[in-house]
Amino acid sequence: MSTNTLRIEGELTIFRAMELKPVLLATPPVDEVDLSGVTDIDTAGVQLLMLAKKTALAAQRDIKLVAHSPAVLEVFELLNVAAYFGDHLVMDSRKSTGATRS
Repeated sequence: MSTNTLRIEGELTIFRAMELKPVLLATPPVDEVDLSGVTDIDTAGVQLLMLAKKTALAAQRDIKLVAHSPAVLEVFELLNVAAYFGDHLVMDSRKSTGATRS
């Protein structure tokens, strides 16, 4: 089976959310989002990824987030959203760096 991967480069912020929304929700659907090139992400970017996940689940498919950049890891940790995405990479990276919740 072929994987349709979207690699996001640069900012994933309110300024790019409207540009990226139709790409994330396009047909054929994106199966995987490569976040390694994301330099900045805000709540609009997180909301867009959540919408993509919700849309995929409604269509009985999945969308995976891969190769999280440090900016993405930081915001996911701050907002505590890794579990929403079922994102083991994020949750595992927290263990390996020794990061803990206070």
